[in-house]
Amino acid sequence: MTSNFQATIGSVVTTIRNSTKEYCYSARIRSTVLQGLPFGGVPTVLALDFMCFLALLFVFSILRKVAWDYGRLALVSDAESVASALDSENHDRYERLTSVSSSVDYDQRDNGFCSWLTAIFRIKDEEIREKCGEDAVHYLSFQRHIIGLLVVIGVLSVGIVLPVNFSGDLLENNAYSFGRTTIANLNSGNDLLWLHTAFSFLYLLLTVYSMRRHTSKMHYREDDLVKRTLFITGLSKYAEPEKIKLHFQEAYPDCTVYEARLCYNVAKLMRLDANRRKAERSRNYYSKEETPVMINPKPCGQLCCCVIKGCEQENAVEYYTKLEQKLKEDYVKEKEKVYEKPLGMAFVTFHNEVAAARILRDFNACKCQGCIFSAEPLRSSYSEFLHTSNWSVSYAPDPHNIYWEHLSLRGISWWLRCFVINCVLFILLFFLTTPAIIITTMDKFNVTKPVEYLN
Repeated sequence: MTSNFQATIGSVVTTIRNSTKEYCYSARIRSTVLQGLPFGGVPTVLALDFMCFLALLFVFSILRKVAWDYGRLALVSDAESVASALDSENHDRYERLTSVSSSVDYDQRDNGFCSWLTAIFRIKDEEIREKCGEDAVHYLSFQRHIIGLLVVIGVLSVGIVLPVNFSGDLLENNAYSFGRTTIANLNSGNDLLWLHTAFSFLYLLLTVYSMRRHTSKMHYREDDLVKRTLFITGLSKYAEPEKIKLHFQEAYPDCTVYEARLCYNVAKLMRLDANRRKAERSRNYYSKEETPVMINPKPCGQLCCCVIKGCEQENAVEYYTKLEQKLKEDYVKEKEKVYEKPLGMAFVTFHNEVAAARILRDFNACKCQGCIFSAEPLRSSYSEFLHTSNWSVSYAPDPHNIYWEHLSLRGISWWLRCFVINCVLFILLFFLTTPAIIITTMDKFNVTKPVEYLN
């Protein structure tokens, strides 16, 4: 009787242990996504990801090959417009600049279908900096270090950590169990558990070293104009560059102002200039055709098959010639009105970085603490006229990083745009980048039912 009771108790305990293992290491949710595949479907997912990567690479190569000439034509046209602007007498780094480099001497190393894959490994940082700017160099350097770090971690994990996990016998020898590939397969008294601790510290050190190596290459030039230029907002709309210079010379005698440049509302001017360049490129494109091309310039005109009054076709060259001429006239008229639309902002460049840092520190130390002002910046006879007490001073960003047409966005329109953009980003990043939510949504709509039927 006692032996039978002990046997019954033993079988119950064994059943409970087995059910506990199954509960802990099997899918506890009623999900049909990638069920019944070896090792929890991880190899299948990796294979699918790799095939999707190859497909996207192939599609990108086709699109790049087809659109290469059009993109090159646009870049050459933009570069010519930038070069003509730089040749003018009144040019400056803190005038409106485009993001297109003036260098259009592109290499012919990637004219093939997929030859750009090898070209990206041979291009130098100097070429990237010249064509795309300093930010592109920093971003690509970060990506290179991340890729190198992940390659090292992947090799060590697959070559050492994964076999160690497989060597355990805590879980059953089931090819469909993902738990065999994890640390859960090792016994609590197994000395190989220290290997995971050691590799965790090793990965941490490798990450710190990789990021430290990346940041050590981020150097600004010693004579960089950005370091000695301040961006000032809250200016009087009647401020003049000469009075701004006189204010700093009087308030800070040892700080020499190199240049003061006011900001104006150039949003409409830039839009007219962009449309003019588009019309110019279109005219140049259709001028190369041997036979005259007829177009319907109305919205969705190319989709309309009926010729009705008001939607007649026009000669493409004549249409874009007239459009370009009209936009040029509008551009000239708007350019004359720009100086009547000050924004109350200015870029002030000093002779060295020390002077800029001192003035920045002086204005930032005079912030409002509660309802009492802690101090006021140094004043001059022009302080009342320039409203220096309302100034907000900060380092100026690089001119290539400024959206000049957005400087005029203030008040309700700026806050409304900020609210909408941040809400959209929150929804995309929080709800659509969470794997559990994506998998649950897929399972809810039976997306993977056909895969299950194939099994």
